Amino acid sequence: MKLREHEAKNVLKAAGIPVPAGFLIRSPDELTPHLGELGDAFVLKAQVDVGGRGKAGGILMADKASGTKVAAELFAKEIKGLPVKEILAEQKLAIQHEYYLSITVDRSSKQPLILFTEAGGVEIEITAKEHPELIKKVVANPLMKELPPFMIRELIGTAPKEIGPVINQLFRIFIEKDALLAEINPLVTTPDGVFAADAKIIVDDNALGRQGITVNRDLSDREREAEKYGFSYVELDGAIGVIGNGAGLTMATLDLIEFYGGKAANFLDVGGGAEADRVEKAVRLVSSVPAVKVIVVNLLGGITKCDEVAKGIIGAGISQKVIVRLAGTNEAEGRRLLSEKGYEMLDTMDLVVKKAVEVTA
Repeated sequence: MKLREHEAKNVLKAAGIPVPAGFLIRSPDELTPHLGELGDAFVLKAQVDVGGRGKAGGILMADKASGTKVAAELFAKEIKGLPVKEILAEQKLAIQHEYYLSITVDRSSKQPLILFTEAGGVEIEITAKEHPELIKKVVANPLMKELPPFMIRELIGTAPKEIGPVINQLFRIFIEKDALLAEINPLVTTPDGVFAADAKIIVDDNALGRQGITVNRDLSDREREAEKYGFSYVELDGAIGVIGNGAGLTMATLDLIEFYGGKAANFLDVGGGAEADRVEKAVRLVSSVPAVKVIVVNLLGGITKCDEVAKGIIGAGISQKVIVRLAGTNEAEGRRLLSEKGYEMLDTMDLVVKKAVEVTA
């Protein structure tokens, strides 16, 4: 789950990383009593769960005279379709230079990967693509309390030495918060020292309970419903619904859809041993996605019985076309049940996916 900027900055501040003075408001009127705390000029930042806020008009400059009016304008906006319900009002920094610092997971070594560049700022993606040599990287052992001095020197090069402690503090945050990403962009130098001008922390969904987080804000309503049923479910942006059993089979179905030029609307793994009511819930959930035109059900019956799957598909009674591939335990009975109700069944995953792509073409 992604923490909002003000939440991430509170974590940074508690760890000793300097952040700009600021406070959270939920209406323009809340700004007025605190205008004197931010200086003559300040920044208003929409707290919405999307990237690219600045380019989308979610970060505005203001001053004492215009602050309340600008805040009202920002509250009236939608940033990439999301309403602005909270704004972080923050002092404007006298920035001398912008750096980029992040820690993520290196999947090949399964260890924290630390990235640093002196070419920080909003165009970091362009820097990574066009000038990858400018980004310095080190892989760190997650059992370390802090990075050894040679790693710090390797990362920061000629950048100010004050950045070294910030890297170690962010490393500790990354480990202690079970993070998948801890990012400061930009990390800036000013006449008053080094500051985290922006911050992003993404906590591993599997560790939310350990971190005391009871609600995963990143889930859509359907993803939250799927979590309640115990489905592995992810929403995508295509028109072909996908239901499988086992992550490997379901992923292979998505890959095949992409191979044949289609686009999947979701990933849904019902798990092993799914009975009729569980399959019915899965079919109805996927059919509720507005973009879904056809649903592929691709299941192998081991502990999952094909006749139970068939009963679940029939019980869902949805309007969209359902194309089925069943194989394994009680396969003949499952096929008989579906055939009697007019469902289309094909013998291979390849044929099922081809047919689904044709339907959405």
